[in-house]
Amino acid sequence: MDFHALLRLVHITAFAAWFGTIFASFFLLKTLEPGMTGEEKQARDYRGLLMRFIKLETKVADVAVISVIVSGLFLAHFYQGWTPWVFTKITLLILQIALTMGYIVKVIQRITYPCDALTYRSWYRLFSISFTMFGIVLAVTFFFR
Repeated sequence: MDFHALLRLVHITAFAAWFGTIFASFFLLKTLEPGMTGEEKQARDYRGLLMRFIKLETKVADVAVISVIVSGLFLAHFYQGWTPWVFTKITLLILQIALTMGYIVKVIQRITYPCDALTYRSWYRLFSISFTMFGIVLAVTFFFR
């Protein structure tokens, strides 16, 4: 297997892993919603589960994001060249990370459990940001080149 194919494999697999962690988080939070918006004891138990999951999910997502960035930079440097499309994708990636992390710090970290359903919907707005940005990156990558 040549280096180009290996880099592409790492890049695509890492992007899929990153995307998968977001979907896993979405499904877990959807499942935990009744408990997180219900009784105090159940919300405390579910909060512990959520925090443990987030800690593990963050490790996987961090490795995936770093792998996407490093493999993408290598692909651009050695094979694609530094074209406007490469800079567009870099900008979109930075924007996605900034929007996601900004929303987490500004809104998600301030949620206390149990909370009302309206407050819990903040999680879904976070996923709206993430899924929209993933969709834009994929559209740019596959349809606007």
